[in-house]
Amino acid sequence: MLPARSLQGYPSETRMIVRRERPHPGAQLDAFEEHDGWRYTAFATDTSFGQFAHLDARHRAHARVEDRIRCAKDTGLDHCPSRSFAINTAWLVVVMLAVDLVAWTQHLLLDGDLAKVEPKTLRYRLLHVAARLTRGQRRLCLRVQRSWPWAQQLAAAFARLTTLPLPAG
Repeated sequence: MLPARSLQGYPSETRMIVRRERPHPGAQLDAFEEHDGWRYTAFATDTSFGQFAHLDARHRAHARVEDRIRCAKDTGLDHCPSRSFAINTAWLVVVMLAVDLVAWTQHLLLDGDLAKVEPKTLRYRLLHVAARLTRGQRRLCLRVQRSWPWAQQLAAAFARLTTLPLPAG
């Protein structure tokens, strides 16, 4: 039970919700969790309506937002290049475009594990590939080294890309 003084200063309708779950295999537990083998997550809410299960699900859905923030940091958000507000504004626009491109690429073109990996892994597996762009028969052809572990997935992504309809305009 939480001591009443721990919520001192919070609005009177504040509720603390604590969820207990079995950790996934290989999870690193802190000293408190090691004691009984359960993982605990807690959050405070001032929402006065709704079942605990609904509030917990709403809170857990917010993790997607935090994942996108982490993705943005991996894509360049944590490296603002200048002390100038205007330059950093342009940098932020470019970073958000990159985050959107990564998200749409994973959603529309990739499947399996590549559809869920972090931007650093995606850059390593798809953008650091040894390839050669050739021209022949009035077409451009990207020749990827066959021994590259993700060559088939990259080829499948390009094949999906060619099936997408062109934007109207």
